[in-house]
Amino acid sequence: MNILNSLRKGYYADSVALMRIARELSKGGVQASLMIGTPSNKALLKESGLLTKEGEDARPDDLIIAVKGKNAQAALLLAEKLLNSGTHKSDLNEDIADANLVLISVPGEFAAGEARKALERGLHVMMFSDNVPLAEEVALKDLALKKSLLHMGPDCGTALIGGVPLAFANAVPRGDTGIVSASGTGLQEVSSLLARQGRGVSHGIGVGGRDLSEKVGGRMTLAALEALEADPATKRIIIISKPPAPSVARKLAARVKRSKKPVTLCLLGAKGAAVRTLEQASGIVLEEKKLKGKAAGKIRGLFCGGTLCAEAMIVLQDLGVRVGANDLLDLGDDQYTRGRPHPMIEPGLRTEYVERALKEKGVGVILLDVVIGYGSHPDPAGLIAAAVRKKNGKLVIASVTGTEADPQVYSKQVRTLEAAGVVVAGSNAAAARLAATALRGRPSPGNRPRRSARRSRSS
Repeated sequence: MNILNSLRKGYYADSVALMRIARELSKGGVQASLMIGTPSNKALLKESGLLTKEGEDARPDDLIIAVKGKNAQAALLLAEKLLNSGTHKSDLNEDIADANLVLISVPGEFAAGEARKALERGLHVMMFSDNVPLAEEVALKDLALKKSLLHMGPDCGTALIGGVPLAFANAVPRGDTGIVSASGTGLQEVSSLLARQGRGVSHGIGVGGRDLSEKVGGRMTLAALEALEADPATKRIIIISKPPAPSVARKLAARVKRSKKPVTLCLLGAKGAAVRTLEQASGIVLEEKKLKGKAAGKIRGLFCGGTLCAEAMIVLQDLGVRVGANDLLDLGDDQYTRGRPHPMIEPGLRTEYVERALKEKGVGVILLDVVIGYGSHPDPAGLIAAAVRKKNGKLVIASVTGTEADPQVYSKQVRTLEAAGVVVAGSNAAAARLAATALRGRPSPGNRPRRSARRSRSS
């Protein structure tokens, strides 16, 4: 099998755009990755079996095009053609002289420097980049606070600012609900559920997965809360996160008590949190179907969204389902995405795991999330449908995070899944409950939506 590398000296392109080119190359039956030649990226390519001597010689400002397969040479030529055609460049042609926010998606080694320059110029920052040192994150957020700016991230995958979706986000209407979220898919799920209820979002502010840690101290979560309190278009606020550090949880609870607007806290897995699930945070609980005792065996959850995976785990455990350490997998975690695109961009890895689970003895239910919207694969449901048409006696349950206005169209994705025999629930939490009732024969909470979120001023 051929392994080829090609270098573009002194060349930079957005990492998401490079992943899209890699996805295009993979359609030709090759494994492909396009990465800037930093030491960490070269290590990832080497671990994936994609690095050659030429790639090893790359400098941090060079682009490595790495391909592996029988058609490697043709794939290299296609990559060069796509890069030369400008496919990787933005198609926006707007005057950005009045821009007040910059989105940073460069290798982690360079992200802090770019963010500092933006903040010094009075620009809010959304940092899509990850692998940014913790000390740099704290320093950048302190600088942002000093200048009364927001620094969203590092590793901020989703935002909705003034009705504009950024990175992995969904097409949702403007409304009066402001959302603060540490993660991407948590914000996507809640904003999509609101949209499907005919409600909208004023702003969705991502703060990055480490913001509520002990060392970062909730700096941007608290700043985002203040910004939404001051925003006249925001009437209610939802804060989404996995459990914060205890000291940060106390600080957040004290601040929420002083809020001038109703605040719903959804701290997944935290004891005493106001609500337990993302659908409760949106203000509704859904359960459309009953599958009592329809499956035997264990569950295999294969997720693209880390927050959705965590929520499913909580729901299953609350309903008494015994879930092993490796029964639910977040395939978007760094350990699965080294040297390959995130499964929301290229779901091929998840498809491999689904096919494996369909053949696995002892598995009775396969639980999936399908996340659509900007930046996501054009037809993730189609790939799942092709994989599960022969289910080998397995029950496949899924939810779709997205809206009718998304490029992939929510209802089309649902119909594609159902046509392949997949049971589709109205939310990720509802899908997990269906899985629990199917496995354990426990009664479901009911078939009608019911309002259940408590607006809380404390955790």
